[in-house]
Amino acid sequence: MTFEPFYLPAASGQRFCLFYQPDVRSERRGAVVYVHPFAEEMNKSRRMAALQARVMAAAGFAVIQIDLDGCGDSSGDFGDASWESWIDDVVLACAWLKERSDGDFWLWGLRTGCLLAGEAAGRISHPSNLLMWQPVVSGKQFLQQFLRLKIAGEMLGGDSKGSMDRLRGQLARGESLEIAGYMLSAALADGLEKAELSPGALTRRIDWIELSGKPDGGLSPLASTRIEQWKSAGHDTRGKAVFGPAFWQTTEIAECRALLDASVRAMTDAAPG
Repeated sequence: MTFEPFYLPAASGQRFCLFYQPDVRSERRGAVVYVHPFAEEMNKSRRMAALQARVMAAAGFAVIQIDLDGCGDSSGDFGDASWESWIDDVVLACAWLKERSDGDFWLWGLRTGCLLAGEAAGRISHPSNLLMWQPVVSGKQFLQQFLRLKIAGEMLGGDSKGSMDRLRGQLARGESLEIAGYMLSAALADGLEKAELSPGALTRRIDWIELSGKPDGGLSPLASTRIEQWKSAGHDTRGKAVFGPAFWQTTEIAECRALLDASVRAMTDAAPG
């Protein structure tokens, strides 16, 4: 396995990417585009994403990890990014990787990255599979939770005027909000709020994997319901719960080896041949 850092030219600036390639002697199984989660969740999950990319490459998958507009080491500021610019970046990464890889094509998302992966899957012209880690189902609900961080911070600072209506009013007027060290623009908030988890029309296979705090834990009721809905709609959808920490929100950087193994098993089971 080898990996190569590079900058991918985009409509506005450049996007930092890491490209993992399988060993030349190994069987080529397919290609994977990783879509990272929102704000600080991205930083908390970098190690797990890197570990999984290496495991995927060792199993024969070419993997590209892209830092979206204004995130990580890409150009631009987080406060200037929009939901549409992030979808465009995912589609850009898909096009780049598709030109260089054969076999099954996967979009692998974590948390809000699943929302972006689902939307991107509907905009690319070729079939794809979705690997979803702890997917966020509703962008509106996620935004609500993110705004609560702002309210909590203001209350701890002695400001008793914090309210959801006030924050939403500022966003509606086109103002940006500083939340937990990130500048949230009205454009990004609007796109996130409208996002709903959905596979693209050409999506072939969906693997939904959740983390459980109990060794014998199962899928959440929400996951089970959504999986059944997609099955009824004709999508090959499978769900699994694995025991491990919610690494995207732990205080210290955490790992979950069971998730790495479960993901590659799901992908290799889906691969032809």
